[in-house]
Amino acid sequence: MYPLVSICIPIFNGEQFIVEAMESAINQSYANLEIVISDDASKDTTLQLIEKFKEKTQIPIQIYNHVPNGIGANWNNCIEQAKGEYIKFLFQDDVLKPNCIEEMVNVLEHDKAIGLVASKREFIIEESHLTEETKKWIKGYGNLQEDLSLTLIDGIQYLDKNLFKSNLFLEDPKNKVGEPSAVLFNKKLVKKIGYFREDLKQNLDYEFYYRILKKYKIAILEKELVKFRLHKQQATNANRGNDDHDYVKYDKIIYKDYFWYLNVKKKKDLLKRYNPIVKLFFKYNSIPKIYRKVKMKLKILSH
Repeated sequence: MYPLVSICIPIFNGEQFIVEAMESAINQSYANLEIVISDDASKDTTLQLIEKFKEKTQIPIQIYNHVPNGIGANWNNCIEQAKGEYIKFLFQDDVLKPNCIEEMVNVLEHDKAIGLVASKREFIIEESHLTEETKKWIKGYGNLQEDLSLTLIDGIQYLDKNLFKSNLFLEDPKNKVGEPSAVLFNKKLVKKIGYFREDLKQNLDYEFYYRILKKYKIAILEKELVKFRLHKQQATNANRGNDDHDYVKYDKIIYKDYFWYLNVKKKKDLLKRYNPIVKLFFKYNSIPKIYRKVKMKLKILSH
């Protein structure tokens, strides 16, 4: 018997693209599925559109109303309600290719050392959104593993704890795995590493992945099994105004929870920023230098 996979779709006012997302969910080649919807009080016709799919499929579709409390809380509610052994996120504006879940489950079932599997993404871009900014984004974030020099084995690249020691770990793109629509993982993992952090808005996905990477490998399928939509209304853009606070939090998380995994240079950088004793040392060590510079300038001006 193939294990049950929960397709988790957190939604909020998704009427524009939800039909395409739902069709991709019910047309999977993998048979043992349920669809879990967590709705953050949508005001449009999203829920009515989803209800119509109950007449089109034998796949159980469960809809849960959720009191809005940030995107992380909505993602976590999906996981809490899911009955499946595996969690497969699908965001309301993205699309799964027909063989997506079948291929991802096959990887996890055959290698228990892998905690999460992801795939490359194909991009859906509205014509009006094909701007220079979008092209620049795709160039920098289209292939998240491009600079990592990973070995391709039977169509799969593997991330392990060595990533944390790399100079590239904290460089852009900081997400070296993919968006939630591009990943699948075992629900049991949340008992070991916890849920998505609800105090983060912009980087809660890869913060979650890296907690997994501490204990397990992550597999990246070379095939593009997911279509990721780029458009002006998506949550990533809506949260851009908050990401400065997020990245400060994220750096502190790295310092607190990943310090001993990092290379020497990164350790020194973080110590200078967050260790009070080291900060004090560099602060007072710099005073004589500042004094000498001021004295030199005054001497020049006096002449």
